[in-house]
Amino acid sequence: MEIQIDPHTLERAEERGTNEEEIKDVIKTGFAIPGRYGRMGRAKVYDFNRKRHGKFYEQKRVEVFYTIESSVIITVTVYVFYGKWEE
Repeated sequence: MEIQIDPHTLERAEERGTNEEEIKDVIKTGFAIPGRYGRMGRAKVYDFNRKRHGKFYEQKRVEVFYTIESSVIITVTVYVFYGKWEE
């Protein structure tokens, strides 16, 4: 299925510490999470092991929310959380 990344999503990605490659990876290989307003969501935890805004984080969790229209996945937004998650 084709993935169309909305410009708003790319803007948020840059601000929040992810990129187009990770967004596509989350959609393809992440686990399902609940979305609101009829949207779908997927998330994935990545090893990070570096500082962000002066604080060290072991991992980051990228969450992508999207809709599907005519067999095209269209992203709505992306969130990135930093910390440590159990596998």
